[in-house]
Amino acid sequence: MKYCSKCGAVVEQRIPPGDNRHRYVCNACHTIHYENPRIIAGCLPVYHNQVLLCRRAIEPRYGLWTLPAGFMENGESTEQAALRETLEEANATVMIRSLYTVTSILHVDQVQMIYLAELPTPSFSSSEESLEVRLFNEEDIPWDKLAFPTIKNALKFYFHDRKTGQFPLRHIALSLGNEGELCSEMGTHQ
Repeated sequence: MKYCSKCGAVVEQRIPPGDNRHRYVCNACHTIHYENPRIIAGCLPVYHNQVLLCRRAIEPRYGLWTLPAGFMENGESTEQAALRETLEEANATVMIRSLYTVTSILHVDQVQMIYLAELPTPSFSSSEESLEVRLFNEEDIPWDKLAFPTIKNALKFYFHDRKTGQFPLRHIALSLGNEGELCSEMGTHQ
């Protein structure tokens, strides 16, 4: 950030009085510009024993498989965002069962919230954002062609939890390690 979105003057990074982090502060009007994580919301749609995945028609990770998810818009709840993204990416209408995974993606300042959802009928299709949309059995999941580690985690949790019929809320923190590889800490909350 170089200029204040309120008055257009130059901003500089400094710790404002009473704060403990560097923020962009306007030199003219003294507005403090906070940068906060972006929220991604999506669904893990289930039809009988199958899950619905979309093959991405957009970057990043063009051509790889993912759950329908995307950035939350202003003025919508996380549930509304998850339903909207599922409709936009898979032309599918689902019923949300529960919040299932919350992943803090520390190295890119994002939080991903995936809802476990029921796909009442096998009605779906590709869209401008998806090259292909398909239902997969567990043994057919393209594990080596998944777009994001967060999606792999959510699917692994789902297939594990499906055995017991219990789907606890999972909290995961992902960050880059010393070698630039993703590291995770996972927790479960009932």
